[in-house]
Amino acid sequence: MYKYRDCIAMILAGGQGSRLQAITDKVAKPAVSFGGKYRIIDFTLSNCVNSGIYTVGVLTQYQPLLLNEYIGNGSAWDLDRMDGGVVILPPYQAKNSADWYKGTANAVYKNINFIKRYNPENVLILSGDHIYKMDYSKMLSYHTVKGADCTIGTIDVPVEDASRFGILTTSEDNTITEFEEKPKIPKSTTASMGIYIFKTDILFKYLESDEKDKTSSNDFGKNIIPAMLKSNLKLYSYPFNGYWRDVGTVKSLWEADMDLLGDTPSLELNDRSWRIYSGYKPYPPQYIGDNAKIINSIITEGCEIYGTVENSVLSENVTVARGAHVSNSIIMSNVKIEKGSTVEYAIIDSGSTIGAGATIGTSSEITVVGSSVDIFPGSDIPGGSIYRGNKS
Repeated sequence: MYKYRDCIAMILAGGQGSRLQAITDKVAKPAVSFGGKYRIIDFTLSNCVNSGIYTVGVLTQYQPLLLNEYIGNGSAWDLDRMDGGVVILPPYQAKNSADWYKGTANAVYKNINFIKRYNPENVLILSGDHIYKMDYSKMLSYHTVKGADCTIGTIDVPVEDASRFGILTTSEDNTITEFEEKPKIPKSTTASMGIYIFKTDILFKYLESDEKDKTSSNDFGKNIIPAMLKSNLKLYSYPFNGYWRDVGTVKSLWEADMDLLGDTPSLELNDRSWRIYSGYKPYPPQYIGDNAKIINSIITEGCEIYGTVENSVLSENVTVARGAHVSNSIIMSNVKIEKGSTVEYAIIDSGSTIGAGATIGTSSEITVVGSSVDIFPGSDIPGGSIYRGNKS
């Protein structure tokens, strides 16, 4: 018999992340490395635990193997619990069908029975591919005080980016009066963060109705939220003023990693009051050669640095040989950068080798080298290239 819980979380983590190009050829976007020793989903999972939410369903679909292995029993985030904890929820064979999740709303609909096991008053819907620190318990208190049927976490975005998001219009008390998913001409710059709190009975009602509509995209932003507004339910915006990035593109992922650098980084990962937990398994300490030069960079355990690393983030077990120069780049795990090579404004995925004397990227356009790719010695990969080699 499960105990009553006021709120449980459902994390949408099944997206392909096609805009990340070669970086997500072999892994789901939430499993992409970030900041040296984290993966993107660490932020959402850590936010749940730090907010006191210990029952979490993770809905997976695209390339789930690495993500499933990484989360495991949830012990890294204190979610290895007999009653609740973290549960991986992949698509499954039902009595009448065995479909993939067709949309964000359909994914949650197919897991209604999981939610019912815990009998929560509210359900928190989250995305597993955003970088931010947020106390969901404060949003839940706001939702309760407002008597809301649905509360949407929102953030103000630059007007030039607004068409990438669900855009809200609100009244003075934050009541949502209009909502449009990715409008060509945005009416405001108040954007949905993809964070929703629903009263459970209301959520079930609208998920079931949406599932019956064969013309629906089965999406929260395109279908569920507009249907609730049309029915004059109580929908409120919950403004968030902290750091938040949707790392859905190569540029935004690169920018988020760069936000970790400098004397006053935009995103602080060493805040003991709001820890970001990780399933990272530590390596031996870094080795820095006598002639190595490191400037304003993150160098994770297991790295061996003999060359120059500047304004860059290196994950574990990266080797930078003598005479090699890495700048303004993200280097993921187990990469070898051989002598005399240059890597600039690039993201090098795990397991790749940059041959001696090769040049990767020459401009501020981000170059991407996929995982387990061998770049031949002396190669020149121009800025802005997406290079998968012959193994992808």
